[in-house]
Amino acid sequence: MEQESNSENSKRCYLGLGGNLTNELGTPSQHIQTAIESLQAHPKITQVKASSLYASKPMGPQDQPDFINAVVEIDTTLTPHDLLSFCQQLEQQAQRVRLRHWGERSLDVDVLLYADEFIDTETLKVPHPGITQRNFVLIPLSELNPTLAINKVPITDLAQSQDWTGLTRLP
Repeated sequence: MEQESNSENSKRCYLGLGGNLTNELGTPSQHIQTAIESLQAHPKITQVKASSLYASKPMGPQDQPDFINAVVEIDTTLTPHDLLSFCQQLEQQAQRVRLRHWGERSLDVDVLLYADEFIDTETLKVPHPGITQRNFVLIPLSELNPTLAINKVPITDLAQSQDWTGLTRLP
């Protein structure tokens, strides 16, 4: 996947960010921006680069607002599970409430890829399950790194195979 970063101990990782609920802390776009700023401020995370924002139809129940999504590329010395814990802290800071599976939320932060590692534990699976079927992940991923490959398939091929229906790049 050629995702090693320049620093010896640092790993190139990709995170998926999304949300569709506004609360007293902000709109979905503001929640994503706040999460990006928190990633930039973390002492063990560097080289934070964000894709464009995309609006997408919900994957699950359709009786909820559209989502705002982005993908962030980072270099980190955090372990995979420590990175997951930090992602969950970002969700808590946005006052995420889990109402239902694939339901509405203020912020969702997923570890999509962690260097070239394959991780399959009870709490973390990398590459993220379903990554190759989600246009709101593949399109911004290919925007950030068109040379990336997932399971040896070029990201550009995966992104081109996606249906853009329900996905809109925001200005």
